[in-house]
Amino acid sequence: MSTIAEFGVPAGEFALRHTLEVTDDLDVEIERVIAYDPDHIMPYVWFSGVESTLETLDDALADDPSVEEAEQLSDLDGERLYRMHWVDDVTVILHLLTEEEATVLDAHVNAREWRFRVLFPEREAMSRTYEFASEQGLTINIHKIHQLEEDRHSRFGLTDAQYETLVAALDRGYYEIPRRMDMDELSDELDISHQALSERLRRAHRALVEDVIDIGESDESE
Repeated sequence: MSTIAEFGVPAGEFALRHTLEVTDDLDVEIERVIAYDPDHIMPYVWFSGVESTLETLDDALADDPSVEEAEQLSDLDGERLYRMHWVDDVTVILHLLTEEEATVLDAHVNAREWRFRVLFPEREAMSRTYEFASEQGLTINIHKIHQLEEDRHSRFGLTDAQYETLVAALDRGYYEIPRRMDMDELSDELDISHQALSERLRRAHRALVEDVIDIGESDESE
């Protein structure tokens, strides 16, 4: 079954490590990654920060041992887009894209850590990737793993009851300002107690927040 894994690699062990060390308050996000042969990848990378930081970016990239070539494509207000060739020691993405047929859904730097969100065709592919990266000396910090179930809402960690309650609340105006239906009316509509509705909504909201901002998985369920 397809699996989505969210994991981190310390920036010091991966791409752009020199650039991140010598620049302050620089945000980095990969726009997309093209695997054009098993030995090379060509990412499109957005850099954003204050102007003084961006002014030093070209020199930092030129001195970065993980960068073979960097070509600036656009220079917007506080953002720059580069097309880059990375050296072949950036092994984890190479493995993801060429050997396990995985899809990188998101890759960015967060607090000196590369964060990846990757769709694997099967859980075993994720395990092999983890083993491969570990063998290459990379530190892999797993943040979250979940399977893509037949029901799309299950990927957010919601139970059927939580999902149905959220849909009902949305349809009946519970989330509108001002509300068209309050908690008492919604609990009557769903034929559950006010307390049960409150707990179900809080658990559902927590599951959604955790899925978005990676603060851990809830062990509570309806």
